[in-house]
Amino acid sequence: MCKLKKSSLLREHSYSFNLLKWFGTAAGVIGALILALNLPMSGWGWLLFAISSSSWTFVAAVMKDYSLMVLQIAFLMVDLIGIWRWLMI
Repeated sequence: MCKLKKSSLLREHSYSFNLLKWFGTAAGVIGALILALNLPMSGWGWLLFAISSSSWTFVAAVMKDYSLMVLQIAFLMVDLIGIWRWLMI
């Protein structure tokens, strides 16, 4: 396994890292709200969920929080199914 050199973007407590966490959180909350309201654009909620899951998968990998990473990868797989069923077919 190769080790990545941690730039300022990858440091856990950097501004950009915290911004990524909040971006992932906001995308997840907005996606859930869109789906819960059953709006005509509900399919786009799945895309926001996928963005959220991707962000949190990256965050979990940097933090070496493997249980969170596995959870977010599972959510991402579900999100991709949602995207496929709501936006592609």
